[in-house]
Amino acid sequence: MTFDDRWFVAEKADQQAERALHDLRERHDGFLRFERTERVSRGRFRTLADRSRDCGAPFGAHTIVYRDSEELLLVRHEGVGLWVLPGGCVEHQESYRAAARRELREEAGVDVTYDGLAMLTRLTVTDGEYDMTGVLPVFAARAESHEPEVADPDSEISEARWFEELPPDTRDREDLLAWRAEAF
Repeated sequence: MTFDDRWFVAEKADQQAERALHDLRERHDGFLRFERTERVSRGRFRTLADRSRDCGAPFGAHTIVYRDSEELLLVRHEGVGLWVLPGGCVEHQESYRAAARRELREEAGVDVTYDGLAMLTRLTVTDGEYDMTGVLPVFAARAESHEPEVADPDSEISEARWFEELPPDTRDREDLLAWRAEAF
């Protein structure tokens, strides 16, 4: 018989996520707020709970990159089969913005100037037995260089492109459209 400590990891994840929510709200203003629930498998729950316990952000930090033409940069994530914002895991002792910048460099290779926090989602992740909380910070950045170049060491990202109209298979499409309506 093995000991199932998901409840304990979920509790620690909740504590870290609440600290992260508080810190992000204190440091930033003018961002859109969302709440979302994700149902995942038991194994995926443990992975996400571990990440949230470590940094509060089970899906990492991301960047909305835009041009004056109102085009948004998306990357094709082969693991999920969707167009997504560049972003990913937060490494040990890395800030959310530093993680977003590093992931953007790897996944799209564009130079940007960061504006601040664009969106903050409070996530509830459940496996049907346990729940835990996490945050998903998304920063806004204006593109300085315009031609993306993928250099993803994980080989998850197959393409990076600018979009005037977001494709139907864009993850969190409605959230991005809401942000664009506010920003432009």
